[in-house]
Amino acid sequence: MSRNFGKVLLSLAIPALIIAVSLVAPANADQAVRLQYRTSAPGATTAQAEPWLQLYNDGTTTIPLNQVKVRYYLTGTETYRFACSWAVVGCSTVTGQFVRQQGDGQYLEVGFTSGSLAPGRTTGDMQLRFYRADWQTFTQGDDYSYGPQTSYANWDKVTVYVNGTLAWGRPNGSDPDPDPDPTVTPGPGGELFDDFTYTGSNDPRLAQRGWTVRSSSGGPGVPGATWSPGAVSFPGGLLTLDSSTNGTPSGTVQTELSTTNRKFHEGTYAARVRFSDAPTSGPDGEHVVQTFFTITPLRFDLDPDYGELDFEYLPNGGWGEPSNILYATSWETYRNEPWQAVNTHTEERASFAGWHDLVIQVSGGRMKYYVDGRLFADHGDVYYPETPMWIMFNQWFIDLQGASGARTYRQQVDYVYHSKNEVLSPAEVQSRVGALRSSGAAFKDTVPNV
Repeated sequence: MSRNFGKVLLSLAIPALIIAVSLVAPANADQAVRLQYRTSAPGATTAQAEPWLQLYNDGTTTIPLNQVKVRYYLTGTETYRFACSWAVVGCSTVTGQFVRQQGDGQYLEVGFTSGSLAPGRTTGDMQLRFYRADWQTFTQGDDYSYGPQTSYANWDKVTVYVNGTLAWGRPNGSDPDPDPDPTVTPGPGGELFDDFTYTGSNDPRLAQRGWTVRSSSGGPGVPGATWSPGAVSFPGGLLTLDSSTNGTPSGTVQTELSTTNRKFHEGTYAARVRFSDAPTSGPDGEHVVQTFFTITPLRFDLDPDYGELDFEYLPNGGWGEPSNILYATSWETYRNEPWQAVNTHTEERASFAGWHDLVIQVSGGRMKYYVDGRLFADHGDVYYPETPMWIMFNQWFIDLQGASGARTYRQQVDYVYHSKNEVLSPAEVQSRVGALRSSGAAFKDTVPNV
C-alpha cells in the first residue's frame, strides 16, 4: 500500500483549530462519543495490522451499539480480511467489512450486532486485526488511521458514526455511503429440497436433479482409499453412507454425495442427520468423520476465495481428541504442505448418536450453527464465505487403527433443505419441510445457477 500525500500548510493556526474542533464535535451533545486507539503491531511494515479500539460515552444518553459504525482508513486497493481477536463486548457481536472509496482509498468499517453503551461507560478493549488476502506483508505506515502508539489515547483519525451521522473524528477521502448495510436482502431467492426417494446410487434422477455420487480418488481421508458409489444407498428414502475398512488403505471404502452445481451462498442450510457411535458390524475404534457441510474448491495454497462451513462428528475422536466430539468449523483458507489452517471452530465433547436437526444460517457477515434448535456456534468476520459453494455429505476415516476384521460405519440423512438469501429459524425450517412433504413434494430446486 502506498500513496503520495501532499502536505498542506495552514497559515493561520486559529482557523485550523476551529476546523478540527468542528470535525470531532459529536452529532448530538447528549451522545458525546469518544474513541481511543493503540496498536499491538507498531511497525510501519507488517504481516497483520492490529488496531485496538475502545469507545467512550461522555454524554447523558445510552447509545445502542447497533447504531454505531467505526471507520479505519487505509491506503491502496488491495483485498483484506478482517478478524476480531478479543473484545470485552464479545467478538461475536463485532462485525467488519472493507468499503472502497473513490481513487485508491478504502476503509474498514466496524459495527456491532447488539449491545449498548451507557453514559460514562466504555466498550473496553476491542482487539482487532486485518491482513492481506494473499498473506503478503504490507506497508501500514502510510495509512491515514495508523499510528505507532502502543498505549491508548484519543485518536481522531478513526471516525465514529451514530445513526449515519459523524459523531467523532476527521474522515479521510470520499464517503459514498455513510451507512452501508452488509445484510442479505430479506426474502427467498429459491429453494432446494430433497427427500432422497431414490432407488440407489445409479438412479438416473440423481444426476438429473443435480447430485453427484463420488467415485474419484483423493482426499480427505486415508490415502489410497476408495470412494465407492456402491456404498451409497437410499433405503426407505434415507440417504445412507456405509463406509468401511479392514485396516488397510486398499480395503478402505469412503462415501460422499455432493451437489453438482456450486450455486449456494447466503441463506439457510438444513438437514436431518443420523450420526452413529458404533459400527453396524465389526470391531469399534476407528477415527471416522461423519459430516454435513458446504465448500468452495481450493484453487491454490491459501486461496482467499476458499470457503467451508462444517458440521463434523467424530464418534471415536481423532485429531488429538480421545472420544466423541462434534465440531462446527468455519474456514477462511488453508495450505496443505506445510499444513496451515485458517479457521475457527466450536466443539462439544459428548455423544451425538441418533437423529439431529442441523441448521446453518449465513447472512450479514455471520454464520450461525444450530443443533436441534439450539444455537451451537456463531462465527463470522474473516471466516465468512466469499463465493458460492457445494452442499455435501460424506463419511471418511482420518487414519486407520490397524485392528483386524472388517467394520462398517453408517451415517444417514432424512432430507436436505436450502433457502437462498433468507434467514430461517430452525422452527421455520421444520415448518417449510413439513409443508413440502404434506404437498407430496419429494424434490424441489428453484435456486438459480450461477
